[in-house]
Amino acid sequence: MTYDLILQEEASLEILEAYIYYEDAQKGLGETFMIHLDKYLRRIQNNPKHFQLKKNYRETYIHKFPYLIVFDIIDYKIIVLSVFNTHQNPTKKP
Repeated sequence: MTYDLILQEEASLEILEAYIYYEDAQKGLGETFMIHLDKYLRRIQNNPKHFQLKKNYRETYIHKFPYLIVFDIIDYKIIVLSVFNTHQNPTKKP
């Protein structure tokens, strides 16, 4: 069963910031980030309970990029709470 995927506003802004950062650093790197992110979001959508449960949410790391996708499952909806840059202060993690 495929779940509906909902990006919270904060997660959408974090994705946009990451895209701009990587694209500014190297042309095409922002697109590569988006491809990896999309791959992980599809994996989450297809099997969300596969990912590690931490406190009241689940999370997975994006390989090749220092980002963590933090999400919750409510009914048949996946709520992406954050796409967290792990190089930030870990106390900022949702």
